[in-house]
Amino acid sequence: MEEIRKLLDSDKMIIGLKRTIKALRKSNVAKVFLAKDCPESFLEDIEYYGNFSEVQIEKLDIPCDELGSVCKKPFHITVIGVLK
Repeated sequence: MEEIRKLLDSDKMIIGLKRTIKALRKSNVAKVFLAKDCPESFLEDIEYYGNFSEVQIEKLDIPCDELGSVCKKPFHITVIGVLK
């Protein structure tokens, strides 16, 4: 959680499944955070593309609505990618 708060001030954070998968395909992602209530299909997609570039995937203990609040966004966040 603390790591996500530190990333808020940097340009290394990607929010959303589509943007994270695009970056995973280009091998530009170092780590992926998933909300506790992330749909299984999202998890499968992230794991599939993450295996190619050996990305660390961390499933958080907070739901997507709370993750949106942590990131100071007015919407739910299910997937966060961290650029290399």
